[in-house]
Amino acid sequence: MTILILGLIIFLGVHSIRIFADGWRTSMRAKPGEMPWKGIYSILSLIGFGLIIWGFGLARQEPVVIWTPPLFLRHIAALLVAIAFVFITAAYIPRNGIKARLHHPMVLGVKTWAFAHLLANGKLHDIILFGSFLLWAVLNFRSARQRDRVAGATYPPGTTAGTAITIVVGLVAFVIFAFVLHSMLIGVRPLP
Repeated sequence: MTILILGLIIFLGVHSIRIFADGWRTSMRAKPGEMPWKGIYSILSLIGFGLIIWGFGLARQEPVVIWTPPLFLRHIAALLVAIAFVFITAAYIPRNGIKARLHHPMVLGVKTWAFAHLLANGKLHDIILFGSFLLWAVLNFRSARQRDRVAGATYPPGTTAGTAITIVVGLVAFVIFAFVLHSMLIGVRPLP
């Protein structure tokens, strides 16, 4: 469990700098320059992510069951993860109404994904992993909305075509991940 927690601290810590120390982040980005900052950020993120994967795999070998979720929560979790995939897709497809309305769909996607996995999993390592990401996403979304208010940020309106493409791409990605990649990469089949 220690490796999982260390990975979460590094990965989410790097991704939390803007939440807790935006001024410091700005000054540090200016010192070495944009590319060195991104390089250091990427290396630390990859190290943290690698530790999360390794630590989660180790923790799964000796699970500590906190609670056993009822089967119907898996179906609710699947629906929420499908929505999360649409939110995450909305961060990348231009001129969609989801991003225009929600402003930070990537963070909302992470929040929805983490919450869904907390519903469907009751082992300690699951609670630590998904609970950490949920807490990070809540804090990050709040921080991003505050920055938007201070900056007077506006988002371009979405189009029907952009929104439709976002929903279709997000749902197709969800189907591929849920029915093929999740069992290959994670070793768990989320849906029968």
